[in-house]
Amino acid sequence: MSISIKIAKYIERASWIRKMFEEGARLRAERGAENIFDFTIGNPSTEPPASLQRELLKLAQEPVPGMHRYMSNAGYTETRQAVAEHISKGTTQQIEAGHVIMTCGAGGGLNVVLKTILNPGEEVIILTPYFVEYMFYIDNHGGTAETVATDPETFQLNVAAIEAAIGPNTRAIIINSPNNPTGVIYPAETLQALGEMLTRKEQELGRTLFVISDEPYARLAYEGQSVPCVFSHIKNSIIVTSHSKDLALPGERIGYLAANPSMDGVEQFIEGAIFCNRVLGFVNAPALMQRLVTNLQEESVDITAYQEKRDLLYQHLTGLGFKMVKPQGGFYFFPESPMEDDVA
Repeated sequence: MSISIKIAKYIERASWIRKMFEEGARLRAERGAENIFDFTIGNPSTEPPASLQRELLKLAQEPVPGMHRYMSNAGYTETRQAVAEHISKGTTQQIEAGHVIMTCGAGGGLNVVLKTILNPGEEVIILTPYFVEYMFYIDNHGGTAETVATDPETFQLNVAAIEAAIGPNTRAIIINSPNNPTGVIYPAETLQALGEMLTRKEQELGRTLFVISDEPYARLAYEGQSVPCVFSHIKNSIIVTSHSKDLALPGERIGYLAANPSMDGVEQFIEGAIFCNRVLGFVNAPALMQRLVTNLQEESVDITAYQEKRDLLYQHLTGLGFKMVKPQGGFYFFPESPMEDDVA
């Protein structure tokens, strides 16, 4: 066998979503994009905002000397500062550039965080249903994934169930709001309850329990809703996000991680995460994209079209008898299948 046994097994059970995406690409090439409706991977259907095109043109016409050279592994200071100022607007915490690291998308950011905090065999709690790559990310760094069910009717967090799952080997919990795939947003009171419970468990266990908040859909919230900032409710929390959805740039792999300034050992965490960003081979987030998003931290795609599609599909799917929670954000549906599980 030319590859490791472990990876061969992973390939066998790798994401069906990716397999369907590749099949969709084949069908588009064969039959024309206008004849294929692709509901596979979460690729934005909108184009990036015009402001990004203007920033790109400006940078091309007025290049910054040395703009393609190596930089700090944490990213450009001015970009990190712009991110810090944006996050600070939504929380009681004062975020500084030193609390932010630019990453190769949210996927890169999650791997950096897990590499930084995990000891071999430590557990990371993930909440079902979840983004399927979490399992692989956790395993990448010697961790073990432990699943905890959300409420079966609302898909909201079940804080009591999370508390019951926490043991002496638990290191972190990954939350995702708005959630992929349910579209549920976790309200402030739930995050507050989670934070209070974790404080009790930290005192009981004598160790830090991290909450990693994966937030690529945070600006895709409907009906004027906002996504509460985890920093206001949970001390030992880390935000990981990207501009894949809010600026429609998934192929550019630009994102960031930010540490709560109140977090235990925050300076050591940032130092470790910068090191891991380097040694995982990311080295730094793409220089060109960092420069572009510096002035776009308050920008986002127009989500009107997404909300209209959500409303249309929800109306027709529920009209056909499908049961589902109406998504509050993101661009996914998670309907209950009328058939039994045929692959269990």
